[in-house]
Amino acid sequence: MGNSDNWRQRLYVMIFQTDTVAGRRFDSTLLLIILASLVIVILDSIDQVHRDYANVLAYIEWGFTLIFAIEYGLRLYCSPKPLRYAFSFYGLVDLLAIVPGILALYYSDAQYLLIIRIIRMLRIFRVLKLAPYLKQAHYLLDALRGSKQKILVFLLSVCTLVTVFGTL
Repeated sequence: MGNSDNWRQRLYVMIFQTDTVAGRRFDSTLLLIILASLVIVILDSIDQVHRDYANVLAYIEWGFTLIFAIEYGLRLYCSPKPLRYAFSFYGLVDLLAIVPGILALYYSDAQYLLIIRIIRMLRIFRVLKLAPYLKQAHYLLDALRGSKQKILVFLLSVCTLVTVFGTL
């Protein structure tokens, strides 16, 4: 039993702690996979590419979904509190990154759900440790909410001026 706990601890260090060599290697690999996945999503959105390579892109997408599902399973397995991780922000993002791909396997109508794959981009925040930037974005949103009326008056004035000068 001790060997299993030791393996789980080493896996935890590799997956969750980025200040180790194995952790940095894991995060770098994950970042490359996420970026490759996003490139596939972008390529798939181009009509001509979708028409010519739909099957190939679908297989690649299933491969990415499988990789993300395995990674999610490993995170749950080695996490000391799996439920806490599963319901955390990043846990839910990880789950949303794989659910559309799994649903698309079983229901062809679920193909439109694949747009949710863009959520994978949010995973980059974890890999690059961009949480402080998210905090700054929150301050910006608060400032915009506070200035909502001023912004609306400004936009209404601009629209009125554009309409008046456009008709002249």
